[in-house]
Amino acid sequence: MFASRSKSRSVREAGWGRTAICGLVGLIYFSPVLWMVLTAFKTRQDALATPPKLFFTPTLDNFVSVFYRVTESGAQFSTGMSLFFFNSIFIAGMGVLLALILGTMASYGFSRYPLKGNDTYLFVILTTRMLPPIVVIVPIFLMFRITGLSGSYVGIILLYAMFNMAFSVWMMKSFFDELSKDVEDAARLDGAGEFKVFFRICLPQLKAGLAATAVFALILTWNEFLFALLLTGNDTRTVPVAMARAMGGQLGVDWGLLSAIITLFLVPVFIVTYMLQNHLLRGVTFGTVKN
Repeated sequence: MFASRSKSRSVREAGWGRTAICGLVGLIYFSPVLWMVLTAFKTRQDALATPPKLFFTPTLDNFVSVFYRVTESGAQFSTGMSLFFFNSIFIAGMGVLLALILGTMASYGFSRYPLKGNDTYLFVILTTRMLPPIVVIVPIFLMFRITGLSGSYVGIILLYAMFNMAFSVWMMKSFFDELSKDVEDAARLDGAGEFKVFFRICLPQLKAGLAATAVFALILTWNEFLFALLLTGNDTRTVPVAMARAMGGQLGVDWGLLSAIITLFLVPVFIVTYMLQNHLLRGVTFGTVKN
């Protein structure tokens, strides 16, 4: 009995030690984000203070200045940042949703009804992600001008959906390949059609895969800058473009204001990731453990 108690105590101590080490490593990785959030609550003088201030009087002026500014005469005007935040949420959400719908249906076809040269088709789809965006920006810019999609919601949403398509197809195909086909065959024997098998049998089993694919695609779209800079207009501008333009000024970079914009910009991604965290871990480890 004494030996078992000693063994359980050593196991608990080892568990606490691993937890402390993981917490320390996590704090080191999270420290830049934490410093950015703290800077968002500093005045301009505190943000530029040397040595850096760890203790200061917090202020919300930077967050107010993100959406409203006050001129020297005391007049208040809108910065338009609320529209840019809406644009980022709407464009990224619709682009990811469209890529997820089309990519899931295409991956189901590649997994369940492989064609001759199936691997070649998948490789061709993958090649759309091999080139850096700056290589294809000129033909895309010309296509947008010819078709009249430049500066429109439809154009940038379709573009983001296209660039996330390869990622969605490859991710979801791996999840479909892991599903057992016996249940699908049994449903077909009972008279279920392909659409019913897809929507009622397969998709409910792939919630984790859909969540993982959606989160990664959202991060890629949410932070995209080059296409948003060249292919959006004043009414469709996203936050990364507005953030870059807010960095300039006669007095230099206002680090408090920039940190406030970035902090608000991170909130939607944190919320989506937190809401999908129960499925996310299962999604990224799907198929790594065999029953």
